[in-house]
Formats: sequence, structure tokens, C-alpha cells
Amino acid sequence: MASDDAYKVSSLKGKVSLITGASSGIGAGTAVLFAKLGAVLALNGRNVESLKKVAKECAECGGGTEPLLLPGDLTDEDAVKRTVEDVMARFGRLDVLVNSAGILAMGGIETSDLATYDRVMNINVRSVYQLTQLCVPHLVKTKGSIVNVSSVNGQRSNWRRSKFESTRCEVHKRAGLDEEQYAKFLEKCKQTHALGRPGEVDEVAHSIAFLASDAATFITGVNLPIDGGRHAMCPR
Repeated sequence: MASDDAYKVSSLKGKVSLITGASSGIGAGTAVLFAKLGAVLALNGRNVESLKKVAKECAECGGGTEPLLLPGDLTDEDAVKRTVEDVMARFGRLDVLVNSAGILAMGGIETSDLATYDRVMNINVRSVYQLTQLCVPHLVKTKGSIVNVSSVNGQRSNWRRSKFESTRCEVHKRAGLDEEQYAKFLEKCKQTHALGRPGEVDEVAHSIAFLASDAATFITGVNLPIDGGRHAMCPR
């Protein structure tokens, strides 16, 4: 591989990147990796203190460049508008949008209520639609990238969960699993995942970085499962 081609894979240098859900989990891991690869960061999250900690880590590993912090609840339409406006006011351009914000809700149709359904859909779907709608005109100008972080349940349903993640992160505990239940979930992953384990945040982040990089300029409209083969498995 020529050196310039290797650079495409390993660098996001100078790319203005808006990452949602950056205060924890996949969003936080992606932010730190993007910082290491030279991206200019705008970070959204609901937990302000956690977002500040992630931003500090990004600055330390990204050569001292401070990310733009955009705390806010993406179910608030005005907050979404302000997020995009603030990015453009600070940087004047947008190259990458990573929609990573999302929640997990336990329970199937027989046990969950409409309020839970609305909460999941507003955060996981509606806010993504609005943010993408507002960012697209700017991304068209830069020939930028959009990476949507979703769930293995988009391809392999699970009746127990309204949203399901096969990556090891705090989303399960925030959904209500205690330590014992979470340990059982991780143990079960040995059977439900072809590779015999759950994924790690960093493994997902590296794939997001690839899709956002110039190495992926001829990739569009693709679903890329990063799930250890979970989507190809049949165990319940």
C-alpha cells in the first residue's frame, strides 16, 4: 500500500466532526479515537460532567485541541437547531456527522407502554432524522460523511428489548440491568455471538473512523454489522 493510501486509513486530520452521545459508551470512545486521528471535534451529550471528562481526554490525546462542547437533549428541537448553528458558527464547515446518541429500553410489546415507545423513538429515530436534515446542506458542500450507530436488532430482532446493543458499555445498566443481570448478559453473548464474546467500544469506534475517513469515499448506503456475527446467528 502506498504511503498516501495508508494515510487515508489512519487520519481524520482537520475533519470537523459532530459526534452525538459523546458523554459515554460508543460516542465517547469514538470521540477519543477521532481526536487521536486529528479530527476537529464538536461533542454532544446530556451528562455535562461526563462530557467534560471526555473532552479533556480528547484534548490530551489530540495535541491539546479543545473540542467544542454542545450539551443538550436531542429530543428538544430547539437544542438540535442550536447544536448545528454552534458548529457552523465556530468552524464554518462540517465534514462528519456521527449519530451515536441512543437509549436501550427493556421489555416487549406486552410489558412496555406507549410512553416508553415514544421515548425510544424520539431519541433513537426522530432526533437523528432532524439532526441529519439540518446537517445535510453543510455535508453536501464538503462531500462529508454520516455514520449512524444503530443496533443489531435492526437486522436480528429480540423480543425482550426495544433497543439492543451487542457492545460492552454502560447502556445496559442505564436501562435497568443490575450487576448480576449484566454479568449474565455478557455470559450469554458467548452463545449468541459467533465470535463467542461481546464487542468492545474501541472495536466499534475504529469502524466508525474508517467510514468517516477518505478510505471510504466509495462507500455509501451500507449497513455494516460490527457485532461479532450476532446478526448471522439464530440462538435466542
